[in-house]
Amino acid sequence: MLYVTGANFADRITNGELAVAGQFPYQVGLNVSYGNTSTWCGGTLIAHRWVLTAAHCMDGAVGATVYLGAINITDSDEPGQQRIQVEQSRIIVHANWTLSTVANDISLIELPTHVEYNDRVRAAHLPRGLNGSYSDYEHKTAFASGWGRESDSSISVSPTLRYVAMPVMPYSRCRMYWGGSLSEKMICMSTTSGKSTCHGDSGGPLVNKEDDVDYIIGITSFGLSMGCEIGFPTIFTRVTSYLDWIWTHISTLE
Repeated sequence: MLYVTGANFADRITNGELAVAGQFPYQVGLNVSYGNTSTWCGGTLIAHRWVLTAAHCMDGAVGATVYLGAINITDSDEPGQQRIQVEQSRIIVHANWTLSTVANDISLIELPTHVEYNDRVRAAHLPRGLNGSYSDYEHKTAFASGWGRESDSSISVSPTLRYVAMPVMPYSRCRMYWGGSLSEKMICMSTTSGKSTCHGDSGGPLVNKEDDVDYIIGITSFGLSMGCEIGFPTIFTRVTSYLDWIWTHISTLE
C-alpha cells in the first residue's frame, strides 16, 4: 500500500484474522519484479485470465509471479496453489496513473493461460448493477485480505493470508482525515481497533458480500506513513469508477 506524505502504500493486514483454504478464492499474490529489485503486492482474480491490482505495484515492473489458491506463500507444495509467470507485455497500467496524487491507481494483468476454477480459485464479481456512487457502500461491511506485514514492527510480509472485516467509512467523514488527497474515485475503510491494511497488501481486494456473492469494490491503495495501527482510515481505488476501463480492456483482449 502507498503512503502519501504523511501517508504511504499498504504493505500488510494489521491485527487481522488467519484465512482458511477457499475463504478468499479470488485472492491473488504478486511477487513483482522491477529488474534488480522486487516487491510483494496483492491482486484480485476477476476472470479466467485477468487479475486486477494497483498501478503503483505494476508501474515499472518487468514481470511478476502470480500466486493463485495460496494460503501459505512459502509452501510451494501447498495443495491447490498455482504459480504463473507473467511478462511485462501482459501488464496494463492505467494511462492516467499519477504517483504524486495517487490518481487512477489501477492496473490489469493478463494471464498467459486460462485458469480453471475450483474450491480454492474463483473470480470475484465486478459490481455491474450499481450506479457507481460512493454512497452505495457507506457503512457496509467489507473484507480486505492479503499477506502484508502483521504489525508496524514487522520487517517482512506475512507468510499466511490474513483478513480484516470493517465498515466502509462515509465520504464526508473520510475527507475530515484526508482532505484533498481523497477523490470520489476512492473508497475509505474505517480502521478503528487497529485493524487495517498496510505494507505488502497493496493492490489487494476490498470485497463486499451480497447474497453470498463476492463483489470487488476496492483495490488497496494507500494509508498513513506514521503507521497502520493508529486508527487512521485507509484508502482504496473505487472499482465502480473504472468499470468502463476494465471492460474495455478485457473485452478487447479476451
